[in-house]
Amino acid sequence: MKINETPGHWTMELTMDSLDIPPGFIYPAFVFGTLTYVMILFCNILVFTTIVFTKSLHSPMFILLLNLPILDIMGATALFPQLLHSIVSNDRSISYPGCFLQALLLHIFGSGNLLFLTAMAYDRYIAICLPLRYYSLMTSNILIRIIVGVWLFNIFMLAVLFGLSTRFKFCMTHIVTVLCSNLALVKLVCGDSSVNNYYGLFIIILVQGGSLLSVIFTYIQILVTCVKTKQSGARGKAFQTCGTHLIVFLLLEINALIAFLSHRYEHVSPHIRRAIGLSIIVFPPVVNPLIYGLNTKELRTNMIKILKRARTVSNK
Repeated sequence: MKINETPGHWTMELTMDSLDIPPGFIYPAFVFGTLTYVMILFCNILVFTTIVFTKSLHSPMFILLLNLPILDIMGATALFPQLLHSIVSNDRSISYPGCFLQALLLHIFGSGNLLFLTAMAYDRYIAICLPLRYYSLMTSNILIRIIVGVWLFNIFMLAVLFGLSTRFKFCMTHIVTVLCSNLALVKLVCGDSSVNNYYGLFIIILVQGGSLLSVIFTYIQILVTCVKTKQSGARGKAFQTCGTHLIVFLLLEINALIAFLSHRYEHVSPHIRRAIGLSIIVFPPVVNPLIYGLNTKELRTNMIKILKRARTVSNK
């Protein structure tokens, strides 16, 4: 939809692509979406609460892990309320401020997951490869600096990215995806947006490529150390802890790569592109707490204790 004069970014009304849900499936889709959102909130709040209220889990690894449920709740909340409203009302309109905020939060969620998973890989590298120096290299001050540094870097990097798009007037108001993103907003602008595209590509290479190289390096070092160690119990525990982290990281990287490629090739079916676009937001918040909860014994045991305690209190 073309418009001659843009009244101003913050007063614009945008329209997103139709979800193409058949009439008979609207309410089942709404119920399924609501249950998925509730499950995401419950599982991630459970992980967050368990770590916060269990002193034995106040180690650097779990303090870093604590940031994942925060990011997952942020990403799910940026998507689901608006999506569920669209499903039940069949209204695909969204204000520019609402779209801008959704896109910003979803990008913070996505890149934040990769950055914190990379920080967790570094923590595991220190713990397994340099165990005698672990408590001198991962002090409380250093841990706080890592966490604050990741958050500030992530927000600043994306604030610049989204700030670049506010320079332009918009020539269109129809978003060609089912959710808001930087790429979707850039496609609406008038004029040359090559700077936005180059900077966006730079961020993808920096965050995804940098995270992947860092994790590959640390896990090669961890693998060599685990093979050399003579203590089978310590080696088994290291493989279990690192395996859990590696599964979560690779699932996120592969999902993000598929989503990136699907939006770069026009011949990809719009239905497949929609499904992939939604999966990268829905998949990590569902999978992260399940994988960490099931595969990390300390966390799993304490999560069960928290649930039993809550059940006892509710029965009184």
